[in-house]
Amino acid sequence: MLISDVLHTKGRKVFTIRPDQTVKDAVERLAEHRIGALVVENRLKPVGIFSERDLVNRLAHSGAGVYDYKVGDLMTTPVISGHPDDTIDDMLQLMTRRRIRHLPIIESEELVGIVSLGDLVKHRFEEKELEASVLLDLTRMRS
Repeated sequence: MLISDVLHTKGRKVFTIRPDQTVKDAVERLAEHRIGALVVENRLKPVGIFSERDLVNRLAHSGAGVYDYKVGDLMTTPVISGHPDDTIDDMLQLMTRRRIRHLPIIESEELVGIVSLGDLVKHRFEEKELEASVLLDLTRMRS
């Protein structure tokens, strides 16, 4: 399966934020949309990712004052991204190796979606369930 298959199922909606906005703005947006990461864009170009992990790491060092920081001060850079034609298995390997949980999907220099580790595991699991079901049906037909 390809990343485009995942995007077809889950949709291509991506929540973004600018690097000059506050961490408080970012946290409110994460909570509002019940998501774990925002793509940080500057002039419609992805320049980083702001995730719950970025917030927790800075909170541990800076305390509650972190809400007044700019997203650009906490975001993870450079942007590690995928392409719609990448395979789920390749992107799972990339995300595991790079220890990331959210992967922006870029095509022709345009942000076209985002997938999480959970999205990819879910689709991989569904693919394996379908394969098992087909094999079971074939076994039953031969009996």
